[in-house]
Amino acid sequence: MVLAYIMVRVDAGAERDVLGQLKGMSEVKDAHVIYGEWDLILKIDVKSVEDITAFVVDKLRKIRSVKLTSTMIVAE
Repeated sequence: MVLAYIMVRVDAGAERDVLGQLKGMSEVKDAHVIYGEWDLILKIDVKSVEDITAFVVDKLRKIRSVKLTSTMIVAE
């Protein structure tokens, strides 16, 4: 399994809507609205690095209000 954290920036006011969509995805193990430069933080658990790419490109970035993402793959 590959664990990663993803920071997400969304349109102002869309935080809770996007959070609700993400919590329904099987890859997302935990998700929260946060304060600061980023709007959401996600913890995902997938089988491979390729699955992270598929999640980010094919699911996360296709959500209309998502503007920017930053993915950090856990090393240990």
